[in-house]
Amino acid sequence: MEPLAETSWDVTISGTGLPQSLLALALSRSGKKVLHVDRNSYYGGFEAAFSLQEAQEWASRVNGEPGHFPFEDATVFIPGGTSELPTRAYTLTLSPHLIYSRSQLLPTLVSSKVYRQLEFQAVGSWWIHKPQPGSISDDGTASRDGLYKVPSSREDVFADDVISVKSKRTLMRFLRHISKSKQDSDSEPEEEDLAISLSEYLASKFQVPAELHDPLLSLSLSQASPQQTSAEYAVPRIKRHLASIGVFGPGFGSLLAKWGGGSELSQVGCRALAVGGGVYMLNAGVNSITTIEESKNGEDARIELHLSNDEAIKTKFLVGSPWSLPGQGRPSCDKVARSIAVVSSSLERLFPLTAEGGPIPAGAVVVFPGSSLNLADDLPPVYLLVHSSETGECPSGQSVIYGSVSTPGASGQSLIESAVHRLLQSTADPNAKVLWSLRYTQLGLASNHAHPSSLEHPSPNIICFPPPSLDLAFDDAMIDRVRDSWKLIMGDAANDHEFMNFEDREGADEED
Repeated sequence: MEPLAETSWDVTISGTGLPQSLLALALSRSGKKVLHVDRNSYYGGFEAAFSLQEAQEWASRVNGEPGHFPFEDATVFIPGGTSELPTRAYTLTLSPHLIYSRSQLLPTLVSSKVYRQLEFQAVGSWWIHKPQPGSISDDGTASRDGLYKVPSSREDVFADDVISVKSKRTLMRFLRHISKSKQDSDSEPEEEDLAISLSEYLASKFQVPAELHDPLLSLSLSQASPQQTSAEYAVPRIKRHLASIGVFGPGFGSLLAKWGGGSELSQVGCRALAVGGGVYMLNAGVNSITTIEESKNGEDARIELHLSNDEAIKTKFLVGSPWSLPGQGRPSCDKVARSIAVVSSSLERLFPLTAEGGPIPAGAVVVFPGSSLNLADDLPPVYLLVHSSETGECPSGQSVIYGSVSTPGASGQSLIESAVHRLLQSTADPNAKVLWSLRYTQLGLASNHAHPSSLEHPSPNIICFPPPSLDLAFDDAMIDRVRDSWKLIMGDAANDHEFMNFEDREGADEED
């Protein structure tokens, strides 16, 4: 390979996070000279996956290099008396987001032919913590009957033995309403006021009882309380949840990527570009940027980059994020508290078969409304995404709990810790305990922003992806931003039909 400085690069991508890696995938058949660099020693960026030792090293870097990551206050906690764990037996992801069956990501992975390198698993039941009278003991722990399975389909509603007959009727009215398409109605669709809160919308329009507001909120994955979540935000997301069930099999509507979540998706994109002739360099970030004036012979203007490994290169386009492009400043971000906990139980009760003929789920969602933690009704819920050992993230007989709450800092971590403790109590496994945990604050954009964030252009040849979404589901707007970046780079050669639409490479079967 000729020296980097002697190559006239068409595109330099800074960072191996998911948007940059999907762009690498999109450019893998373009014939352009692409250099992909990352100042880290690992792939994945914001979506990286780590062993226990790597997670400890990552936490040290986050705390030692403030401002270089969209993370803060990372701490590894190992309870006293815990035996040393085999560090390489774990693959813990910073991005355990759900991928709905209707997500734009899945057809993109299929049309680009990289889906064969990935394995997806079903996310099954949604659970909500709903303490019954007498279910909270003197020490504040919840008994087994504190977990209630959220009905996620009409069949679930009819089979539910907790909801009253009257409540079922009102709930079915709501589900039929949001599932109705424009083609189903002979008349003009009714204008609705969706600017009101979800609670007000459910109560005033459908007479849905208050006890069902939190379960419905959980299907939207809103990280705010029902009173603070607008119907405009929640209703389309509940509809997405319902419409996704059964697309790839009975009983489930969302997926997770085995072996490391978003990190697996990032590495698939990076591998595709490498096969297509792209060049990768880890431990080599962009230190400085200098724009070079257009040359006299009419060639395109180019940007000179100085890398952290002391090399200097010239490129036509530079693509990155606020944390991988120097001189961009740090954007205004929201913050959430997050944690990753390895527990000593398979938590088998959380992964029941959700439909005859369906797969055994490898993921479950458990929601703790603020009120269930003995707090005010208007506080945000705590979400626990639970992964079984079938994900390849932990040894058999254990599971991984990914916690998230939109209250950052120590207060949020206290809420997550309380929710995890009550979950372990509710599963009635006397041996269940936390063996290891990573706690941190993540910076990004909350999913309830009025308008999706867009690309930024510090100069015509520099493209900057926005901060990562803090949504618990994959952000479909990322595909649109990657497409927009691809169009800018391809120029007149861009054709929408050709975006991520590839033929099989010769010998692909043998490679797979």
